[in-house]
Amino acid sequence: MDMDGDLDERRIQARFVTKLKPPFKLPTTSIAIPANLTRLGLSTIVNSLLQAGDSNLPLCNFSFFSPMVFIFFGFLRAGNPEWKSEPFDFLIDGELVRLSLDQFLLAKGISAEKTIEIEYIKAVAPRKEEEPSLHDDWVSAVDGSCPRFILTGCYDSFGRVWRAAGLCTHMLEGHSDAITSVSVINPTGVDSVTLATASKDQTLRLWKVDPEEPAKHPAKIRAFKVLRGHNASVQTVAAETSGSMICSGSWDCTVNLWRVDCSDDEGDSVSTKRRKVKNEAESQLEGEALSTLVGHTQCVSSVLWPQYDTIYSSSWDHSIRRWDVETGKDLLSIFCGKALNCLHIGGEGSALIAGGGSDPILRVWDPRKPGTSAPIYQFSSHNSWISACKWHNKSWFHLLSASYDGKVNLWDLRTAWPVSVIESHENKVLCADWWKGDCVISGGVDTKLYVSSQISVQ
Repeated sequence: MDMDGDLDERRIQARFVTKLKPPFKLPTTSIAIPANLTRLGLSTIVNSLLQAGDSNLPLCNFSFFSPMVFIFFGFLRAGNPEWKSEPFDFLIDGELVRLSLDQFLLAKGISAEKTIEIEYIKAVAPRKEEEPSLHDDWVSAVDGSCPRFILTGCYDSFGRVWRAAGLCTHMLEGHSDAITSVSVINPTGVDSVTLATASKDQTLRLWKVDPEEPAKHPAKIRAFKVLRGHNASVQTVAAETSGSMICSGSWDCTVNLWRVDCSDDEGDSVSTKRRKVKNEAESQLEGEALSTLVGHTQCVSSVLWPQYDTIYSSSWDHSIRRWDVETGKDLLSIFCGKALNCLHIGGEGSALIAGGGSDPILRVWDPRKPGTSAPIYQFSSHNSWISACKWHNKSWFHLLSASYDGKVNLWDLRTAWPVSVIESHENKVLCADWWKGDCVISGGVDTKLYVSSQISVQ
């Protein structure tokens, strides 16, 4: 056997590049590496080069060493002994490498005869998992839009505010049935933050909370406003970006619009009345819907209000609809053939629609393109229904999905495989969100809220 020829066939010239700042930056020297390396082998090489420092770069031809061999053989005299190994991902021509190098180059029709430029980025995966925050029943809803706290909803009818994992500062008390959805209305509020909860008791409630209020024990808070108008379980609630209004979706197949503020001007279409709260001296305002959007024929499972004049909704009637707030008309309908549990808007231009429901497939649509009913991406690594999906607010590429299979998957549009799978839960995951940009929070049937942290999203 011609060993030299065999080695030549399995070697490619590569140049590692990155947008990361020092100490993660390498010189762009071309080096020879084995063509059969996978992501793990590439990560091993980059970590060892970073640990070794610039001076060792020209000394090694990596084609003659497996990654494990060259760690021990080539870099015993490391230039940076304090370097901590970091998991990396790799892109060639803008696509994440999820095959061996030779398989990837063959699949993409890229010549192995030229020097291959390989970009490395920090891998999107949790580095740490906090102790779970325990609830008394299923954790059905979560909102991480405020960096100062996490808001959860539970089947025990209580909402909870968590300043950190395990530290519950406020209990939202008043619903008579399970909470199905929660929303932080003004996450940047300085003094107090307004919250909304939706429930199977057919009402929504609005709350004001001071997240900085010191509390050894959770403070019990009553709602300042109760919103009545749906005639079935309220499944979902979302706030308009200014925080002055919210919308809700229900099993009665409608989307209702509501005012948030405590008082209503004379002559407004919202009528309010004072209602004495049983066993309490305080009063609550009771509000009626400003308007109702009619068109869905099954449960409205998720709503989103990303722009003042536009509301999105998903339904068990297999459709996603875009509504004009002023006219109440349905301007866009996307039908996917499956009952939908969730939707979210994000990605490129904050325009891509992600949705999931009664099959294991996470779908992404681009409503700007003709033939909108056809998804531009379909991700199928779950093995049960999808309960939640959420784009990362700082990335065009990254989103998460939660499923009844007990997993939270992190996705990057540049590859068809999940970039990370969080398997903390022991049962169905019912809700998930991003928190503080580098954490994933999730809740489920196991009654636990999990916080997976130190996730690098670029």
